[in-house]
Amino acid sequence: MTKIKAENIKKMFKIRSNGNSKNNGNTSKELLALGGVNLSINKGEFLSIVGPSGCGKSTFLDLVGGLTKPNEGNIYIDGKPVNGPGLDRGIVFQQYALFPWRTAIGNVEFGLESKKIAKNERIEIAQKYLSLVGLSGFEERYPYELSGGMKQRVAIARALAFDPDILLMDEPFGALDSQTREILQRELLRIWEETQKTILFITHSIDEAVFLSDRVAIMTARPGVIKNIVDIPLSRAVRFEDDVRTSNEFVRSRHELWGLLKEEVVKAQQIGVKTTLKISSSEKAVAQGEAWT
Repeated sequence: MTKIKAENIKKMFKIRSNGNSKNNGNTSKELLALGGVNLSINKGEFLSIVGPSGCGKSTFLDLVGGLTKPNEGNIYIDGKPVNGPGLDRGIVFQQYALFPWRTAIGNVEFGLESKKIAKNERIEIAQKYLSLVGLSGFEERYPYELSGGMKQRVAIARALAFDPDILLMDEPFGALDSQTREILQRELLRIWEETQKTILFITHSIDEAVFLSDRVAIMTARPGVIKNIVDIPLSRAVRFEDDVRTSNEFVRSRHELWGLLKEEVVKAQQIGVKTTLKISSSEKAVAQGEAWT
């Protein structure tokens, strides 16, 4: 059963002719970030998107989340068009986006407050999901008292607590060290098995995509479209084995993905040289149309 369907999604952003998105008096032009994305994601599926920097991966996730709207095309969830954010979708960003004045449990309660759930029930639900991500005993800690991995666990718990059907994850482990990243990848798989959410996961890491996903979609260099979709033949049980990354199935899948991706990486580098367009992650602000990723 199809949960998410994207049909011919195009997205453009206005930039200054000198490559600067700020309004400094220069003539503006349009940058085509997404050139017609078509993608279907099944209910309960874990699908990852990989692609070169600047291909529009995060832009597409924002569109699914309803944070911004496409210039052309439509995105449907359960057959209904996406017209804005909704409680059927939880979003986890690379930057933790926690409220520094709230404790861990207070951050997890935030989404529940918007659903007007009673205080006692909110606390019970928040404790349940903090336990699910391995943070029992840290409920009253503030973000500055938590490690990077712990902060991301809180962000995941917050996204899960109001029980969305879909979890949208934009490079959630990208800023973590390799050891913490591998631990949280395993935790995410365990959570996915327990909750059976539909997960759309954005990553630059081919290894991460192979380890986590049922299928991996490869995006082209800008303007991004779906170049190919690869099925990952690893069973869930196998993924928890210590030597899974050296298995023949893992190595073959990684090799296939890199073969499809490397040409797009070269193209993206050439595009970057020609346009001299430099946009950092801190300039994202996609919902305001001030930048693209």
